[in-house]
Amino acid sequence: MTATPQFGPDYIRAIAPYIAGKPISDVAREFGLDHEKIIKLASNENPLGIPPSARKAMEKEFAELGRYPDSNGFEFKRAITAKYGVGDDWVTIGNGSNDVLDIAARAFVRNGESIVFSEYCFAVYPLAAQSIGAIAKQVQALNYGHDLDGMLVAIDATTKLVFVANPNNPTGSWVSAEALLAFLDKVPPHIVVVLDEAYTDYLPPELRYDSIPWTRRYPNLIVSRTMSKAYGLAGLRIGFAIANPVLTDLMNRVRQPFNVNSLAQAAAVAALTDDAFLKKSYELNRAGYLQLTQAFERLGLFYVPSAGNFVLVKVGEDEQADVRVNLALLKQGVIVRPVGNYRLPRFLRISIGLPEENAACIAALEKALA
Repeated sequence: MTATPQFGPDYIRAIAPYIAGKPISDVAREFGLDHEKIIKLASNENPLGIPPSARKAMEKEFAELGRYPDSNGFEFKRAITAKYGVGDDWVTIGNGSNDVLDIAARAFVRNGESIVFSEYCFAVYPLAAQSIGAIAKQVQALNYGHDLDGMLVAIDATTKLVFVANPNNPTGSWVSAEALLAFLDKVPPHIVVVLDEAYTDYLPPELRYDSIPWTRRYPNLIVSRTMSKAYGLAGLRIGFAIANPVLTDLMNRVRQPFNVNSLAQAAAVAALTDDAFLKKSYELNRAGYLQLTQAFERLGLFYVPSAGNFVLVKVGEDEQADVRVNLALLKQGVIVRPVGNYRLPRFLRISIGLPEENAACIAALEKALA
């Protein structure tokens, strides 16, 4: 019998596929639960759902769905340039910010060159590195967050790209504007830095900063944003990056044509100017954060302070605590996110939901711990 040949390079075969949050339908089927009563707090989605303004904009787009979307994203780019004060040649659009991160890796890094990122980083960073045969240089975290000095030390002659998430997923940690600027001052100008700000809209006022003008000061800086979190468009998959045109020109050369669909573009244009919805999302999230963390403190659980729309909480001391508690929650119809694949055993990441969803999660957690 002829042996099956090995297809593809070794670095592709070695990739562990991305593990997404468990779908509601899977939990309903697996545990025999009512689909409508299951609470999903696993994927950092906006519990308010899609903004009414975005829904209305999509309805107007239905008649044109037989045609290809605008590959250049003219209206979406125009909304971005109006909001952030940059030219349209400073913008790259993506099928979610995941797409933007992957585009950056493919545009600036070759096989055998290196990408630097932090321990406990977003899973897409090592995936993007591995998919192009790059060397993944993971720097040990500092208090569950970025050790920027350690990342500077990790940069060497092979390094072409650095990923920094602020706030960071899955830990919720954040870095001050002053620390980021000091870091950018020290990164060699030929090395591209991606500042991934998927959760920036959840930062409290005292921690907020405007990174967009930094792209003029640092021609090697890419600021990445998403419409999936505070803007409530996770299912539509749309994000963007702002950077010097020298960088965006290269990114748009490797960006796939028609990578953002028509409904996503229409919804994003509406959502980007819906300040009332954004404010409501922020306020709901801060209230939910207090609701969850006060419960964790009452239950004597360690958690990592978070600037995102989720909290990383330690649910036990034994190595199987996260597995045991997660299963107990699933049986009660509450879906959260185990993070063992991030090398964070004993922890669960819990997304912040509506007040009643948070309350149900807390009650289920109390039973699971008991």
